[in-house]
Amino acid sequence: MLILLFVNTGKYDHLSDQELLAKFHADHNNEWLGILLQRYTLLLLGVCMKYLKNEEEAKDSVQQVFLKAIQELHKYRVEYFKSWLYMVAKNHCLMKLRERQGKIATELDTQSLPAPEETDKKKLEETDHTLDLMEHALQELNKEQQQCVTLFYLQKKSYSQISEITGFSLLQVKSYIQNGKRNLKILMEKKMKKE
Repeated sequence: MLILLFVNTGKYDHLSDQELLAKFHADHNNEWLGILLQRYTLLLLGVCMKYLKNEEEAKDSVQQVFLKAIQELHKYRVEYFKSWLYMVAKNHCLMKLRERQGKIATELDTQSLPAPEETDKKKLEETDHTLDLMEHALQELNKEQQQCVTLFYLQKKSYSQISEITGFSLLQVKSYIQNGKRNLKILMEKKMKKE
């Protein structure tokens, strides 16, 4: 079902998240949600990998988060989509971890996600803003650092896997990741000070 949602999305790149949500709320066509969710596939995969530490489980979780988001967006209006989606993914992963440990996930039951009106608006704004800053800062890194940092932190590849993918030596990979991480922090701090 989701595969059909993600066809021909490039022509909508100029539309903002809010515009896509408005189109969805106007006609309830899931294609708009598909376009929106595809934008955040890498972010969701990174979040799921961070918590679950298993690529296959993370990929499955991304699909489950997509389905959950589609269900919830038919019920509620969301103002800060990226940070809301991040929280849905985080809650999903925490619930999976609790299940893995044999505990009953009562607080994080996926059927009882709070409506957007109930969530802390300021916290969502800050999370959304930080994610935007990080996304922009990542784009400002040089190509090698950007590639290695993305592969290491978002796609959870090992140094040797990154070396195979990029053709860089292990020493270069380590250097690009260390320098990229440091430069990313500097860029983020500069961006925050400008505000």
